[in-house]
This record gives sequence, C-alpha cells and structure tokens, in this order.
Amino acid sequence: MPDDLVPKAVLPRALRLLDAFGPADTELSLAELAERSGLPKPTALRMLGELVSWGALDRVDSGYQLGMKLFRLGQQVSRTRTLCDTGRPYLTDLYEATHENVHLAISDDLSTLFVDKVSGRSSVRIISRVGGRLPAYCTATGKVFLANSGRERFVRTVECGLTRYTPRTIVLPGLLRRELDRTGERGYGVNYEEAEVGVSAVAAPVYGPDGAVVAAISITGRASAVTAERLAPAVLTAARGFSRVLAGG
Repeated sequence: MPDDLVPKAVLPRALRLLDAFGPADTELSLAELAERSGLPKPTALRMLGELVSWGALDRVDSGYQLGMKLFRLGQQVSRTRTLCDTGRPYLTDLYEATHENVHLAISDDLSTLFVDKVSGRSSVRIISRVGGRLPAYCTATGKVFLANSGRERFVRTVECGLTRYTPRTIVLPGLLRRELDRTGERGYGVNYEEAEVGVSAVAAPVYGPDGAVVAAISITGRASAVTAERLAPAVLTAARGFSRVLAGG
C-alpha cells in the first residue's frame, strides 16, 4: 500500500488493524496484519500491544485473535440485542426438534454475521461461532441476504472473488446468479457442503416491520441429515413466526 494512503492518526491505524480480519480468519500473524493494514511492522506491533491491553485483541501463540471485549460491545447494539432476544425461542424450538446447529445471522456487507447460535452435544462440530463471519455467497444465510439485495452487492461479491472453500463451492458468477434467483423464488437458501466439507444448511429470511429482510435463521449439520426437503418447512415456519412478532402481529 502506498505510504500516502496509510493514515497518520492513531485511531484510523488501529481500526485498519481490526479490519484486517476477514470472514474466515480466526487468528492472524504480525506479518499478515502488517501487510493487510499497510502499516510498518514496528508500528503494527506497538498498536497491537495497545489493542491487546484494551481487550480488542487477544495474543495467541501464532499471532492475534479478535477479543471478547469487541463481542461484548457488539452485544450492546440495540438492534442486534432485540433480534437475539426475540429470536431465541424460535432457535431453541428448532434445536429441540432437530438437535442440529441453529443460527441467527444478520447481513454484514458481503458476509453473513452470526449473532446467536443454539447447539448441543449431539450437534456436529462446525466452523461457525457467535460473532464470526463467513462469506455470503457460500452460506445459506448469506444467500438469503444476497438474493434479497440489489445487483450492486452481487457485483461487488463477484469482483471481490469467489474463493473455492470446498469442491462444491460455487465460484462461477453465472451459476451463483442462478442459485440466488432460485433462492428468491423458493423463499429459502441452501448450502450443500459449500463452506465446509460434510456440512450443509437451510436458511429462511426474517422480515422487519417495513418488509425488509433483517435477519435469517438456519439449521446447519451433517450433509446426510440436513436437506431442504426435510428441514425447509420447519425453518420457514420459525422465520415467519419471528417475522410476525417483529411486525407486532
């Protein structure tokens, strides 16, 4: 990154380090953070130490992870708290019916951000976590958001690159466009081993009072057990009930 594009003030530099974490990143090394932020390593190291002291980052053996203080601050955002509080009974009901991982997600630009999750000992272990993000184009919740967004977001998704995470990840723009069109037509999104091998998901949109999609509920688990034919009706029913409550009905 050219030196004239690197911010001089302290706060923008710190934010640039936090923004270096992508949807699939659980931890990054000093070298990776310096490269992605455009900061010199000595500067990045000094600022990372301050972020660790404040609690925004945690120091681990191989680098740095986003800290729980950021998650706690995020939980205080009123819209997210309202969604989580209102949606939790629906997530719990879906879990009790399926014993699979159940998520509540919101759109975060080109990613899907998981704001709540219900799982148990019988649920298959998956990469998602509360506060974590995954690319929208290869997740069931993300496809719901993209299908209900304008063309501009689809174009930016393609321009940012469609990384192949598994053999089933859709990486051709034309195929992705057709998949999003099908998502809109049937009213729910599916992910058949596109983000993680052996793991599939079905998601349905949650609508706010103005009729816009504000969140998505998904069931995620073993590909052999999680199919649209089996679980789409349950996810759609939960999402509709959630939507009615948000609308005051």
